[in-house]
Amino acid sequence: MGNGPRDLAQIRFDNATALFDEFVQATVKHADAATLRGLEGRFAEQLLIQPSYWSQIKARSRQIGERLARQFEQRCKKPTGWLDESHEAPDARQSEGGVPRDDDERFIVELVLSTYRRDPERARARLLELLGEAMRPGAEPVPAAQRKGGAGHDSQLWSQARAAVAPLKRKR
Repeated sequence: MGNGPRDLAQIRFDNATALFDEFVQATVKHADAATLRGLEGRFAEQLLIQPSYWSQIKARSRQIGERLARQFEQRCKKPTGWLDESHEAPDARQSEGGVPRDDDERFIVELVLSTYRRDPERARARLLELLGEAMRPGAEPVPAAQRKGGAGHDSQLWSQARAAVAPLKRKR
């Protein structure tokens, strides 16, 4: 996305997912995957849309147009135009359980999930090991040139990994 202003489709998408998060928090305290699937259908009902349409919006295969944006606002008791305005600090981190913001974040999520689904025990252990290294108090990031293989190696590994993972749906 870069440093420029976010486009309206992205802002509406972010705000729609925030509305869903509000709906979930207002409905249930600790939701598991099965509960969330049921809640998505109930959220779609609240918005007066089909659950499949909400699913398409979440998958970024459909965008939220003007009429639908106003419908979301009305059904969720938000002021007119609320869905069109950014409601987060410019460089704010996505909240826990948030939706990936761009293709790189979607790729990372898909990569971790596909690795985990292949070998959950090994993936969990390795991920915790990597996160433990990165999250150690006082740990400074290691410059790419000093890491094993250097910056070019990292870039090459990234490209190879992306090529090995099924393509993600592109934003329209």
